[in-house]
Amino acid sequence: MPSRLNPYISFSDNARQAMEFYQGVFGGSLALHTFGEFGAPDAPGADKIMHGMLETDNGFTLMGADTPPGMEHKPGNNIAVSLSGEDAEELRGYWEKLSGSGSVSVPLEKQMWGDEFGMCTDQFGVAWMVNIVQPQA
Repeated sequence: MPSRLNPYISFSDNARQAMEFYQGVFGGSLALHTFGEFGAPDAPGADKIMHGMLETDNGFTLMGADTPPGMEHKPGNNIAVSLSGEDAEELRGYWEKLSGSGSVSVPLEKQMWGDEFGMCTDQFGVAWMVNIVQPQA
């Protein structure tokens, strides 16, 4: 397996819902493993996600998990997940699903550099940037 770099998002007790939502947005194969599968199945939080991984047909990989019991969940505002490419229909579809139940900070529209670009925060508090590259004339 080659080395790869991909986002890994921490959630506060809603990783299953978030990862299933992202599977609905991007499609693909979702694997979810609970703390109970790797420890005491009757312990508090055993049903929470220890590791989740979504792999899509487009080659996207998104990982996520619930914050382990006893650890503080500190959502940050210093990171966003970026989607970019030339397939405007595909990227607009992702935008609609991600922003639909969240909030838009920059509408998806043509920007001064010529591309369509937008920023939103989804219903789970994750920031997303979408950039649709415009063909060069």
